[in-house]
Amino acid sequence: MSANLIAILGFVALFGMMILRVPIGVAMGLVGVGGFAAMTGTRPALNLLAQSPIRTLTDFNLTLIPFFILMGVLATNTGLSKELFRTGRSWLGQFRGGLGLASIGACAGFAAICGSSVATAATMTKIAYPEMKEAGYPDRAATGIIAAGGTLGILIPPSVVLAIYGYITSQDVGVLFVAGVLPGLLAVVMYMLCVRIAYGRQLPAGGAFVLREALASLRDVWAVLLLFASVILSIYLGVVTATEAAAVGAVLTAVIGFVRGRLTPKLLMEALVEALRTSAAIYVILIGAVLFGYFLAVTQVPQNVTAFLLGLGFGPYGTLLLILGLFLVMGCFLDAMAMIILMVPIVFPVIVQLGFDPIWFGIIVVLTVELALITPPVGMNVFVINSIVPRVSLPTIFAGLIPFVLTDIIRLALLIMFPAIVMFLPDTMR
Repeated sequence: MSANLIAILGFVALFGMMILRVPIGVAMGLVGVGGFAAMTGTRPALNLLAQSPIRTLTDFNLTLIPFFILMGVLATNTGLSKELFRTGRSWLGQFRGGLGLASIGACAGFAAICGSSVATAATMTKIAYPEMKEAGYPDRAATGIIAAGGTLGILIPPSVVLAIYGYITSQDVGVLFVAGVLPGLLAVVMYMLCVRIAYGRQLPAGGAFVLREALASLRDVWAVLLLFASVILSIYLGVVTATEAAAVGAVLTAVIGFVRGRLTPKLLMEALVEALRTSAAIYVILIGAVLFGYFLAVTQVPQNVTAFLLGLGFGPYGTLLLILGLFLVMGCFLDAMAMIILMVPIVFPVIVQLGFDPIWFGIIVVLTVELALITPPVGMNVFVINSIVPRVSLPTIFAGLIPFVLTDIIRLALLIMFPAIVMFLPDTMR
């Protein structure tokens, strides 16, 4: 069989297994090894299967993933998310829709120490939704605000998805984290404006502003500021690498938890077990992606896709929009991490050939796959919120997200038209 036919059969088998709900990492691994065997023979494929997983598991650059996951689990278990929401409520609660604004702010703060959109959405649903419901917020607005705010988890550093993008494309993860800061702040501002514009008249007025209470609430968020500074600021200043910053962040989170009396040996063990389970699942996906990458290499799929897209004659930005449109379509069926791992190795050579900055493209891709977390039929954040508050239907949550989806599209357009928003801070590092 020709390489092109083997490649087509491989992708058909991959999507077939995904439809049958085979885990994405396992499906990619099976197709990768099987396709590699069809191209090179059984013995080279078995050697690949024997060596590649070990190399992935022992890759020093990937050790930041379990550290950041542990950091997020510890932050959740020690109540940092509740303090963030209380602070946001103290400062923004006097405005109409103030609890919604506070939820966006708390999501942003928690994203800065968590790195997971699903975890951010789940945590803030348990904290913010009951208060918004008690204050008279419609279900559509309350759940939509939380689901949209949760997407900040994969953009505001530290981000596990950005780390995986950096690994796949051989980009500096620390620079990617720094590049996500200004787009993340822009997302927070635009989401808050969206709350005011789209839902302002539907939401109840807030209470009186109490300066003493607001100032006192700042004492509760010092831990979050310290953690964010210890990770992002130290990377930006070149004091540590991204992997070292992840280790420092995880240890510092545990120390803060013990010092404040909120972390016990039992809770620490539970956090370690949860972080281990999540990390193991991610490593399975990464191993599958590496094996699938060898299959792509021997069948020359990236080269063929590059030649095809460049041959369409759409120009750099036309081709970029075509690629982003493909990500949006795939987002209707795959979650964010699956899209990054499956699609980036195929389209990244095209981006390089067109002359786009790989760091800038990483942020653009993350913004695009954010939509996958809040658009049907997958909408991972939506399903997470629905599992916590099952009485709120999925169509209700999706309806509440329509203004935020439009906001994301506008923000994506701004970053494409003005790349300096992304590249300003990374350029100061070089």
